[in-house]
Amino acid sequence: MEGTELATEWRALRERLARSRFRSRFRLSDEDRAYAARCGWETLAAQAGKIVRERLAPAAPRNDGRQTPMRGHPVFVAQHATATCCRGCLAKWHGIPAGRPLSDAEIARIVAVQLAWMREAAGDLSGFPHQGTLGI
Repeated sequence: MEGTELATEWRALRERLARSRFRSRFRLSDEDRAYAARCGWETLAAQAGKIVRERLAPAAPRNDGRQTPMRGHPVFVAQHATATCCRGCLAKWHGIPAGRPLSDAEIARIVAVQLAWMREAAGDLSGFPHQGTLGI
């Protein structure tokens, strides 16, 4: 998915998520923000991809609907905030049916949505020590 298309899709999804009391309450903690600053967006993208591949991509993920913790890693928070936490939410919010493995394109889109949310939720990270590439 190209940048302009993703940006348009992200804006529409963000508006829908904002109307959900549950989805709109998620925030990155200062620990999550410090972690993002320390690791950088490239590392977070790689970690998000690994989490999605292991926990969501299979046709029948183990413990589906309960496999994503509510906190402990910025990607987990992003998964709940963006309704990419389980196959049921992927079907309801993103139109990705359960019962079949996710395609590489779907995995890439899910990670892109999570990263878009994390970048917005993290805000200005310049006050945190960082080693990764933040683009600030």
